[in-house]
Parts: sequence; C-alpha cells; structure tokens
Amino acid sequence: MVRGLLPLGAALLGATAVLAVDPPSCALDKKCPQEAPCCSQYNQCGVGAYCLGGCDPRMSFSLDSCVPAPVCQDKVYKMGSLDRYKDIGEYLGDPKEADWVGQGEPLAHNGNMLLTMPPKSVGTVLASTTYMWYGNVKAKLKTARGAGVVTAFILFSDVKDEIDWEWVGVDLHTAQTNYYFQGIPNYDNSKNITTADSYDEFHEYEIQWTPDEIKWLVDGKVGRTKKRSETWNSTSNQWAFPQTPSRVQLSIWPGGLATNAKGTIDWAGGEIDWNSDEIKHYGYYFATFGEISVECYKTNTAPGTNKGVSYYYNDISATNNTVVDSKKPTILKSFLATGTDMNKGDGTSSGGASSSSGVHAVPGGGASPPGQVPGGGNAGAGSGSGSGSSGGSGNSGNSGSGNGGSRNCDASEFTQNCGQNTGDTGTNPNTASTERALGASAFAVIIGIAGLLLL
Repeated sequence: MVRGLLPLGAALLGATAVLAVDPPSCALDKKCPQEAPCCSQYNQCGVGAYCLGGCDPRMSFSLDSCVPAPVCQDKVYKMGSLDRYKDIGEYLGDPKEADWVGQGEPLAHNGNMLLTMPPKSVGTVLASTTYMWYGNVKAKLKTARGAGVVTAFILFSDVKDEIDWEWVGVDLHTAQTNYYFQGIPNYDNSKNITTADSYDEFHEYEIQWTPDEIKWLVDGKVGRTKKRSETWNSTSNQWAFPQTPSRVQLSIWPGGLATNAKGTIDWAGGEIDWNSDEIKHYGYYFATFGEISVECYKTNTAPGTNKGVSYYYNDISATNNTVVDSKKPTILKSFLATGTDMNKGDGTSSGGASSSSGVHAVPGGGASPPGQVPGGGNAGAGSGSGSGSSGGSGNSGNSGSGNGGSRNCDASEFTQNCGQNTGDTGTNPNTASTERALGASAFAVIIGIAGLLLL
C-alpha cells in the first residue's frame, strides 16, 4: 500500500489559512513560544487542552509544558452510552470523569457507539483518557463503507509512535495494519489482512504490544506479527519500533476529501460521495464500535509499568528509557493552565479562557449533530466546541535534552539510551528530517480537525 501524504506543516497551513488569527505552529526545530507553550497533536501551540492528550514535549516550549499522561488501567469499555465521553472543550485531564475525549459527533445507538460523518464534515475522533505503555487492546467494531471513507482503530503516542488498524470503505474484506516510530514514514511497515465482511458483521480486532513484538489479531487469530528485532536501524543506531505510552484512538474520516492529496484520495478508494445512498438513508457515514477492552502490560520494572499516577518524559529523545512512571498530577485547574502552571485560572470555560488570554486553548472544533440513526429514529448527539491551534519557537532550561556525539546502541537489547549525552539544548537524533509526514491515521486526525475549522 502506498499513501500520498502532504508534509505535516503544509497540510496544516493549507487547512487553517481561513482563520483570522492562526495559532503558531510547532516542529522539532521550531518549539512553541512561552506564552503558548504546548504543541498539540496537530502541531499547533496553545494552552489548556493543547497541554493534555497529544501534547508533544519535544516540540513544546519545555518538556514539562505538557501535562503528565494518566497511566494505564485495565478496563472494559461499554460503548452504549455517552455518559463517559467528553468533548475536548470540556475535559481538563481527570480520567475519573471520562473514559473518552474527542471531537465530532459520536452517537449512542442500540448498545453501541456510532462514529458519524455527516455531509461536508470531517468525521469523528475519540481518544482514551488513559495511556497504554504496552499491553493488549481489543475492539469489537463494524467499519464504515463507501469510496473515500476510512475507519481507524489505532494506538498513538504523544511523540507519534503509532500502531494501526485501518479500513477503506471500498474494500470491506481487507484490514490494513501499520506501525510508525515517532511519525517517521516507512511504507514497508504496512501489511494487509484478509477478513470477512467488515461492514455488516462485528469482528474483534486486537493489538498485542510488548517491548519485543506487535501482534495484530482478528477474532482471536493472529494475522500479523512484527518483532522489534526486525526494526533495527543501523544508520541511526536505534530501534524503529513503537515504544512510548499511547492512547487508544477510534475514528472515521474522509480520506477521499477533494482537498486531500491525490495519493491519499487514491488510497482511500476515490473521492467521497456526499450524495451516496448511505447519506440519503441515514444522513451520515458511520462506523459502529461495540466493546473496547484494555489490558495493561504486567511488569515490575520499566519499560511498561503502570504503578504510579502519570507518565512523563525526562529527555527530548522520547524513547522508552526516557519515560517516567510518576506520581505527578494530570488535572488542570482551567483552560488557562499548562504543565508548568497547572493551577492557573479559575475554572472558566474554554471559550472564556481562550478569548480572555488571547491564546488558543482548545484545538479543532465541532460539527453539526447527525440526524437519523441506522435502523430508524432520530437522535441528536454530540457537541462541538473549540478554536484553532498551531506552534512557534522558544526554549528554556529544561526545554529538551541534547544528544550529541555517537549513539552506540546494542542491537541485542531494547534500550534507546545508546550512550547519549544529555544537556539543556540540542536536537533530536532520532529524526532523519524535521519535516515529516505521518501515517494516514494520524494524518486523518490532523486534516480532520483542521477541516473542522473550515465548517
């Protein structure tokens, strides 16, 4: 499978140019400014929600600008209600208040969760409020169908490690698997698995992730195994293997949106038809998610522990040996707060925070409620709120660790320390280029949220 991807910065700049005041953008060589210190998943800078799930410490003003991430919890998520869901503009980092945070239009129906994509929208994305640092995750789901319509079930870390299940709506008998290390594109990482019909029938898709391998399973049968030992990069002297705490993300998105790159549209099965039978009958495209279960990795020593309250990174290299399982809190006082000042603000709304400070506080935005649910009946659900997002530059004493000199990693051991030197400044040697394109799943979220700003 070959995907045509825009460079991340170009995609964002093109999609958000309509904003009156764009938030600054961020990258590995362009950190966020001090007044908007947090680099969101969409590579844009702000405060509040920008500092929560998806905040990339490597591109933020300092490593501690991002709020620590809630540790893994063994849990079975029943998806038949929105009671444990919060819009991104309502969530301040307490996983006791919500299991899922997202944008778009999720809809509870017949004991399941529909992720919907009404006409001219960019779909729906949900992310778990806790993180997995290795472990097993299962999802019972039925995919969407139609040209240009993509369904995704992935693990995605704040530093853009990624493990994917994806389905293109014109090929209901093929599940696409993929993985990425820190968002670096490698098209050899993908592999397809033949399945039964994914639209009409529920199937259980699973990711088993350990420090040594990833397995993708369908209905309990292994369809693919990727061993960490196969990912050694002798040029960079490191393992190109997902290894950092990740959120579970569920989404439906328009890969065939006319404004997407031609390669993305072709991969997604062509341009999306906003006047299809699916739209005429239901009012939207939809993917159906049943039960989601998470089983945390069991170990007494890092990597992969979940003994504390939160995870954070102590080095800009953002590899498994730089993750700290800590007692640090995860909850912001308000949408004015950041990881370095978590008590800032008085609990005002996200809109108030953003407008009063002049700094963006909630990435992305929402869409219109969907109409008729499959099977009959009308229901309005979901909420959308927020403003744009993006990052500038800046530095501080602990803004990252330099990694000078050679990196002598032992290819027989899973460590990414490799004799690196830590300091107060420097660049990340894990990247071959500071301008990188993400996999289609991550790209979908970026294009999707940016697209919401245009509605």
